[in-house]
Amino acid sequence: MFFAALYMDNDYLSARMAGVFVPISTPFAIDESVDLDALIYNLDRYAESGVLGYLALGSNGENRSLTEEEKLRVLSTIVAHKAAGQVVMACATYDAQRDTESFLKKAADFGADFGLVLSPGYFRKQMTDEVLYRYFSTLADTSPIPLLLYNAPGFCGVTISPSLACRLAEHPGIVGMKDSAASGIEQFLKLESDSFHVLAGSANFLFPAMMGGSIGGTVSLANSFPNIVMELFRLGQARDEARGIPLQARVTRVNQAISGPFGPSGVKAAMDLGGFRGGIPRRPMLPVTHAQIEEIRRVLVEEAILS
Repeated sequence: MFFAALYMDNDYLSARMAGVFVPISTPFAIDESVDLDALIYNLDRYAESGVLGYLALGSNGENRSLTEEEKLRVLSTIVAHKAAGQVVMACATYDAQRDTESFLKKAADFGADFGLVLSPGYFRKQMTDEVLYRYFSTLADTSPIPLLLYNAPGFCGVTISPSLACRLAEHPGIVGMKDSAASGIEQFLKLESDSFHVLAGSANFLFPAMMGGSIGGTVSLANSFPNIVMELFRLGQARDEARGIPLQARVTRVNQAISGPFGPSGVKAAMDLGGFRGGIPRRPMLPVTHAQIEEIRRVLVEEAILS
């Protein structure tokens, strides 16, 4: 087992996962090259917001649109420019296990704290619970950093079942999961413990997830408006239903106007509106139109996010 004793301490683990993670966007210049200057600018601003850290190379990071060299440049930039005490999860979205193993070792070398691993999806009909158990457990046997499961069937077409998650939660190298599925995070919250943490994968259910035992989340709205997400998180920590429930409804309306219909393109447009540097998505995705930007702006003004 490769893990240092440090990772086995439950208090340390909780401190590194109890918070809001920005599933950080990868900015592109007008020629679609990676804009590292814009990424560093965004990191400097996020550091002021109180977010715990970053999910690098997730769906908002347009992972599948980056070359391997670009992925590593983005990841190394995030690790090098994060604020003191911030945490970095590196997302692996490969179909071949050997590629995932290679990426996790490189992510550890760069200084990532955790690996977040998506189920392989190309041969999804063959991805039974037994196949996935072998995949995740043997990755964790050799990974130099602790792993989280990434339940995102909307991206890979494969759902991690509660029974599989229960089995994998017993592995000492698997310390949590991010649930972005629409099926309901409550089925996984029963696995929440000192050694396995279930993170909300959407701003749409951050507060109820925390009321059910989650200690935080990785939510796309934090890319553009981290302050309101942090406010919701703190209300979740305080278990303040009187203020948390109406704020959750407001956050959901905002989130549904941004990433709901437009995905990463909408996130980038909202980032520009929020004073960050979002830029354009990589083809084949289209940027949002001027009319769509104005509709996003209208919702943000109605919800008192923008004046």
